[in-house]
Amino acid sequence: MTFPLVARIRQTQPQPFVTDIAAEVRRAWLGSSLPRRLKPGARVAVGVGSRGISNIFAIVQTTVDVLKEMGYQPFVVAAMGSHGGATPAGQRELLAEYGITEAALGVEVCTEMETTCLGMNSWGEPVYWDRRAASADGVVLVARVKPHTDFRGRFESGLVKMAVIGLGKRDGAAQHHRWGYRGLRDMMPETMKVILEKTRLVGGLAILENAAEQTARLQFVDREDIVDVEPGLLEEARQLMGRLPFDQLDILIIGEIGKNYSGAGIDPNVIGRLMVETAPEFETPKITRIAALDLSPESHGNGTGCGLADICTTRLLRAIDPVPFRMNNLTACFLRRSQLPFDFETDRECIEQCFRTCWQPSRDKVRMALIPNSLEVAELWVTPPLLEEAKNHPHLAIETELMELPFDATGNLIQEQLFPHSVRGRRRKRLSA
Repeated sequence: MTFPLVARIRQTQPQPFVTDIAAEVRRAWLGSSLPRRLKPGARVAVGVGSRGISNIFAIVQTTVDVLKEMGYQPFVVAAMGSHGGATPAGQRELLAEYGITEAALGVEVCTEMETTCLGMNSWGEPVYWDRRAASADGVVLVARVKPHTDFRGRFESGLVKMAVIGLGKRDGAAQHHRWGYRGLRDMMPETMKVILEKTRLVGGLAILENAAEQTARLQFVDREDIVDVEPGLLEEARQLMGRLPFDQLDILIIGEIGKNYSGAGIDPNVIGRLMVETAPEFETPKITRIAALDLSPESHGNGTGCGLADICTTRLLRAIDPVPFRMNNLTACFLRRSQLPFDFETDRECIEQCFRTCWQPSRDKVRMALIPNSLEVAELWVTPPLLEEAKNHPHLAIETELMELPFDATGNLIQEQLFPHSVRGRRRKRLSA
């Protein structure tokens, strides 16, 4: 099959961003409520754990350094629920990938999975919390506030979720997820009430990111204000997040999926597919056929979200490690989106099948876009019908002439040529250096 030519376009809408990360983190903590809530010498647990946060090491390192300067004894606690295979070693390895290690930070990094029961929430369910955090003199969180990949609610990803699910470890994660999205949307705020009543949680540093995955804002939120302030931050994050610039596509080709790009492997907020049992789907974008070509090595075999695609390569399925894959999805209780799609040996075969099944038999009219992953969507390659739309879009710049898709001798896309500045492109440069 001969494919249409493609051209590269870029989203150019101005984005807010923090110019001096360390200075802004210092300002946030020095202006926080810690001095009035904790005495000098207090042991402070710093909850860390979200994937894919830009500048996460600099933010955590500065946080630890400032807490020391303020006279406290900080230590890091993994706050990532059941990630990393729900094992101490797995969670330690994930933190190390962010650069968060005892050697780099000069403080203890705790990844034990033991929890303590704080009491019962209004649903009659026990509230679990990390044992090391519960024994600290104070607890602070470092968390990105953003739309969640599984549900819509007043609180989605952010300080509340990190306090409830992240520090709930596997016990808390499994307990909430077994109720489906109701356990996240409806029960999570009820569990947070118990945490605020029973623990020494002081507050947290809320991180907002723009559409270019840059740090857009850093704000300390005190424990007394989390419930009232976080919904506003969530709405701000929703407006900032990266999106596809088209409401309808016949085909979307995604170079890599993975947990480093989205907790769902592919961000449903970007592709317009939630695929959560009994939950309504998004209005836009509408995409007929989605193909996923690779699983990122940073996912350690966790192919969560592969079922959000219709078609994938056989090598993607081979890269899935059933242990973390099953652990994550059976704990989350969202099974539909990780059911295995149709697979084909090469990228060319996958793209051919997309064209054959996308409900647009006129090849010159197919609206196809290619992105490196669902996190980095500022740059994309498009076919002529979308290119024509881009010419009239105030925030889309056309960067190349039309060209053929670059395939190697085995029939696979040369993704590093298409997206040299993507995570995959940068990874290849590191390996070649």
